Amino acid sequence: MKEPVYITAISSISPLGNSLEQAWENYKNDDTQLKEIEIGDKKVWAGKLSEKVSDKIKALKNSDNKYTNLDESVLYAMYASRKAIEKAGWSIESKDVDFGVNIGSSRGATALFEKFHKEFLKDDSTSTLASPTTTLGNISSWVAHDLKTKGPEISHSITCSTALHAMLNGIAWIQSGMATKFIVGGSEAPLTPFTIAQMKALKIYSNHKNSHPEPVEGFPCRAFDLDKKQNTMVLGEAASVACLEKESSGEALAKIIGIGYATEPLTHNVSISADAKCFQDAMAMALGDKYLNSVDVVVMHAPGTIKGDLSEFKAIKKIFCNKKPFLTTNKWKVGHTFGASGMLSVEMAILMLQNNKAISVPFAEKQQNPKSIRTVLVNAVGFGGNAVSILLSK
Repeated sequence: MKEPVYITAISSISPLGNSLEQAWENYKNDDTQLKEIEIGDKKVWAGKLSEKVSDKIKALKNSDNKYTNLDESVLYAMYASRKAIEKAGWSIESKDVDFGVNIGSSRGATALFEKFHKEFLKDDSTSTLASPTTTLGNISSWVAHDLKTKGPEISHSITCSTALHAMLNGIAWIQSGMATKFIVGGSEAPLTPFTIAQMKALKIYSNHKNSHPEPVEGFPCRAFDLDKKQNTMVLGEAASVACLEKESSGEALAKIIGIGYATEPLTHNVSISADAKCFQDAMAMALGDKYLNSVDVVVMHAPGTIKGDLSEFKAIKKIFCNKKPFLTTNKWKVGHTFGASGMLSVEMAILMLQNNKAISVPFAEKQQNPKSIRTVLVNAVGFGGNAVSILLSK
């Protein structure tokens, strides 16, 4: 990077809650937030927002007639973005209304797509709002409208690395001189019958009752369990956004000191190489020659699949050799939130930096806790082998 970019605020809604304080309290215990719920006519494990947080989303939806027909993925992003700019001190009455918005999603308006398609199959027609409420640009457009910003607005889908690609894009705008502030992140509301069916068709979704009897009851997602014999991915819903600034007028939450990205050739639509070459390249780029020996923690992507977890672990071993940092992940606790997952990992990294405490995975191999946490590397990858690594420091 030419120069650091500062994270001056971060906000999320997830199964961990809707504040950094709630998230940290939940990270400090070994309980998963995953629950068995009904989606469609089937019971599945999922990371769902609490009833209290869901009520806040309902209140937002009912606060404006224009918001009543929006997908939850849009509403989640709007709610998190409002809180983020408030924390950052970006006033919509001042010149700060020129900040940019880049919030993406892997699946987008999933629930609305399914609703409108069901109507189409029944009546051979659909609602007038079917198109404008399901476009890929829907999230950033509505966030920009809600926050009254006049800056650039961008949406994209780069599967599960979407949020970190949004961060890369915000950094590029800032370092080019075309913007001084950007709100970036991802939002996902994937707990729908068709989305769950897609993951089950790939044979990667957790079948907790059958595949994991006692004594591991309570952990339907075994992310970063390198000895598991079955795939254990579980989906979760969330939105997470961060405010990026060229300069920090106050005390920033963290500064971004390294970025890396890479794509590896596909051998299959959902494949990744055995030692995740894309991750190796992304991590090497983010670390450069300067930071290889100074990383205290790596927040892994680790989706809970056999191949996904193990290939990333092998990539980390190849990059760090015998000086492997403390490794962790949050998907065993909140599930895989697709396009929002990378920014939730950034939030976890920031909380560890702030509290100088590493969060371990309770069923993973025991590791020695770092004496201090000053630098954290965050990984994300998605279908297509598109990896991103973000290096954060205090």
